[in-house]
Amino acid sequence: MNWYPWLVVAHVLGAFGFALGHGVSVHAAFQLRSERDRARIEALLDLSATSLWLLYLSLVVLLAAGIAAGFVGGWWSRLWIWTSIAILAVIIAVMYAVASPYYMELRKALGRKGYEPKEGDPPLAPVTPEELAARLQSTRPLWLAIVGGVGLMAIIVLMILKPF
Repeated sequence: MNWYPWLVVAHVLGAFGFALGHGVSVHAAFQLRSERDRARIEALLDLSATSLWLLYLSLVVLLAAGIAAGFVGGWWSRLWIWTSIAILAVIIAVMYAVASPYYMELRKALGRKGYEPKEGDPPLAPVTPEELAARLQSTRPLWLAIVGGVGLMAIIVLMILKPF
């Protein structure tokens, strides 16, 4: 039996789940820019956070199937696969370095503790509505969408055309 087509299907399904999980977060990120109601802001942040399980599970499927397909298809001697992996690594690093601090800052601005609050940490004081509005106007979501979108398009082109 030829496993390559099945690995490619699993890889594409992993990529679809990865994009779907990100879609929720991207929508929430852009919705936050126009929101001023604290309860709705918290709900959007929670919605975005709850989509992360799909994102990470799909990333594991995407990587495992893609690596396996690289071996079965004999692609590891080709530059396009290494370039795709490098682009993905850069995207992940940028997303983590730029998005995580931004959303943590928003949570703290609402008076919520971080992802892993320490025992005995005093409660945080929420910022004023004006300060919160200023933080919500950040262009970070736009830049994250551009980096992720352009990177995804580049990876898709490399996977389909296998140019080098």
